[in-house]
Amino acid sequence: MSTDMFDLTGKVAIVTGTSRGLGQYMGRALAKAGADLVITSRKLESLGGFQAEIESSGRKALPLELDVTDHDSIQKMVEAAYSNYGKIDILVNNAGCNVRKPAVDVTWDDWNLVLDTNLRGVFFVAQAVAKKMIPQKYGRIINIGSVTCIAGYAGLAPYCASRGGTKQLTMSLADDWGSHGITVNCLAPGWFKTAQNAVLYEQADWLEYLCDRIPLKRPGRPHDLDGAVVFLASDASQYITGQTILVDGGISTGATKATVETNSISKDLQGD
Repeated sequence: MSTDMFDLTGKVAIVTGTSRGLGQYMGRALAKAGADLVITSRKLESLGGFQAEIESSGRKALPLELDVTDHDSIQKMVEAAYSNYGKIDILVNNAGCNVRKPAVDVTWDDWNLVLDTNLRGVFFVAQAVAKKMIPQKYGRIINIGSVTCIAGYAGLAPYCASRGGTKQLTMSLADDWGSHGITVNCLAPGWFKTAQNAVLYEQADWLEYLCDRIPLKRPGRPHDLDGAVVFLASDASQYITGQTILVDGGISTGATKATVETNSISKDLQGD
């Protein structure tokens, strides 16, 4: 297979939520593959360092303000991006948030914040970008989910609901826009250390428990997403749409140390 299939030279990619964390890593991966970027944050001043970094690598980076819970903000961002570059080829729908609470403590406002950001925001950003992609008969939309697209965890009720919705939304949009040459997929990371969950990784017992459940025996590292995001943004994935791609070290298999020990005991009981 030619590596040209992964070449993004000449492509324009919007990556939302790039003030920090995984959004920046995915933006770097796309820029390294040749794409010029639109980078966004609710606070424009938070993008200066990342813009300078991307531009120092020889790629363009247009910083734009975006609040995905505000419909007007979404429309203004997309119009500014299109006006600057004249096209939009790739969208990485990354902006998101989380509220960690026992389900009985989740408030009405907690629920609305998470769902408005992670699900309603994802849809309306995708919709606004798709309106630019449809006339050009080409587009790659990558909705960022998580392992909670397919699994539920205590203390994360609104987040799990939003990510499960993202998976279903991805399939619907793939069917809606496929005839226009647009693919829509969901990239679902497993357990990666981010600013949102950093406090968990300070707990040695919890980290040991987590690694025990991951077949590759470690949490994700930011660069573990590079290959997947470039693949989904490139022509290498041109016949893949409506899919959820898990990059989770295998935690979604449900494998645990206890499972391995049980299998070993079962084998011993069977004899030769």
